[in-house]
Amino acid sequence: MAWREKNKEWRVASDRALDEGDVHFEFGVERTRTMFYTVAKTILAVCLFLLAWQVIGEIVQAVRAVSFPMPWDTFTRGISLLAGAELDGSTIYEHTLASLTRWGIGYGLAAVVGVGAGIVLGTSRILHDLSMTSIHILQLIPGLAWVPIALLLFGLGNTATIFMIFMTALPPIVIATAGAVRAVPPIYLRVAQTMGMSSWDTFRHVHLPASSLQIIDGLRIGLGNGWRVLIAAEMVVGVALGLGYTIIQSRWSLDFTGAFVSIAVICIIGLFIERFLFAAIENRVMGRLGLSREAS
Repeated sequence: MAWREKNKEWRVASDRALDEGDVHFEFGVERTRTMFYTVAKTILAVCLFLLAWQVIGEIVQAVRAVSFPMPWDTFTRGISLLAGAELDGSTIYEHTLASLTRWGIGYGLAAVVGVGAGIVLGTSRILHDLSMTSIHILQLIPGLAWVPIALLLFGLGNTATIFMIFMTALPPIVIATAGAVRAVPPIYLRVAQTMGMSSWDTFRHVHLPASSLQIIDGLRIGLGNGWRVLIAAEMVVGVALGLGYTIIQSRWSLDFTGAFVSIAVICIIGLFIERFLFAAIENRVMGRLGLSREAS
C-alpha cells in the first residue's frame, strides 16, 4: 500500500541522515541545562531571602534593642526540635501532625463538596443563577471572620478549626468548578449527543477532561485559603496542639526562635503541596489531555 511505501522511504531517509550526522539529539543537554538553571535560581532566591532576614534582624536588634531570631539561630533550633526536643510540651512532629490532620479533614471535605456542588451548578443554569451570588458572598468573608460562628456552632476545639478550614476553602472550589463546567464548548456536547453518549459518559469523557485544569486551579486556591486559616484558627479557637498554637504561645513563653521554626515548617509544607504535589497532578492531567504548559 502507498502508506507503507511512504513509511519505508521515511525510515530510509532518517537512517541516512543519522549516519551522515545531519541530525543531532540535544534533548539530554537541554534538560540538564534547564535543571541546572532551576536549581541555581532556587539557591540564589534562598540566599537572598536569608540575607534579607539577617539584615532585618540586625536592624531590629539595633533599633529596638530586642533579641530577634536570626537564620542560624532558627536553623540550629530547628535541628534540635527535629532531634526530639519539645516545643510547648510536644515535639514538632506532633504539632505538625495535628495541624495536617485538621487541614486534611477540612480541606478534603471542601474538595469533595466543592467539586460536587460545582458540577451540579455548572450543569444546571437555574441552580447556578440562584446559588452563585451566595457563593461569591461567602468567598468575600475573611477566614478569621468565621471565628465567632465556629465558636457558636461547635465551641472550642478541633471541630471549630475544621469548620473554618472548610468554609474558607469551599467557595473558590465551587466557583472554579462551576465556571469550568459551564465553559465547555457547546460543540463538544453536541458531538457527544450525536454519538449517542449517555449523561454519565458525556460527563466522564467531555465535561471532566475539558474542565479539569480549571478545577485544579480552584483546588489550589482553596488549599491556600484553608492552610492560612488553619494557622490563624489554631491561635484563637482553643486547641492545645498544632503549629499555630506554638506561634501564639511564644508571646507568653518568649520562645520566638521556636515560633520562627514553626513558621518555617508552615512555609515548607505549603511550598511542597503547592509546587510539587499540585504541580505533579497538573502535569499528569495535562499529559493525559495531550497539552503542554506553553500551549495552556
